[in-house]
Amino acid sequence: MLVAAAVCPAPPMLLPELATGAAAELGDARTACSDALSVLAASRPDLLVVVGACDPDHHGAYPQGARGTFRGFGAGAGADVRLGEGEEGPRLLPAPLAVGAWLLGRAGWGAAPLEGFGVAGPLDTARCLEAGRELAAREERVALLVMGDGSACRSLKAPGYLDERAAAFDAEAARALGAADLPALAALDAGLAAELQAAGRAPWQVLAGAAEGAGLEGRLLYEDAPYGVGYFVAAWS
Repeated sequence: MLVAAAVCPAPPMLLPELATGAAAELGDARTACSDALSVLAASRPDLLVVVGACDPDHHGAYPQGARGTFRGFGAGAGADVRLGEGEEGPRLLPAPLAVGAWLLGRAGWGAAPLEGFGVAGPLDTARCLEAGRELAAREERVALLVMGDGSACRSLKAPGYLDERAAAFDAEAARALGAADLPALAALDAGLAAELQAAGRAPWQVLAGAAEGAGLEGRLLYEDAPYGVGYFVAAWS
């Protein structure tokens, strides 16, 4: 059963060494992520699963010890991360899971075994919900670290340029995440999310499936759109 969840944004620029001169702009987001992770630790889970979007070829489970890298984002040779301690495994972590691994390493996570789960970005809502139910059934006490961004169309300089629908989409996503509103998360339109480049849609719907029957309450810890991309941090317990 799901006992806690943290929702965090997944841009590699969350790492100060990648943001360089803009590192301070995401300082509040990093602080909020740390606060959300403390809720996970306090829940004393038997298993923590890091969930993030990926392309269909990388959908599925990643074992503890899996490696991720930020070298493709301009980082040096020291910018590899591991999802806890263990054998490396054959596949590199998708970028959102690598950011999650970095957050956990930064927090000194050692409270429970770790796994990763890459959810294919185009996965339909029903299958996302079912994947979440399966994750929640893995252990008696399961926690999720859910990595995902809102729309990438909030400004003229955003990666997806300005789309007038983006602000309303993000506002509803932020409200639902802050309220742990499972029906509202399940109702997020997958087609619209794809048009707005909202990579968090599928991971958030996995969370909605995992939280069914858990009775968790949510708190929105951070909401902003630096660089024209919606970033949210929430904690459920």
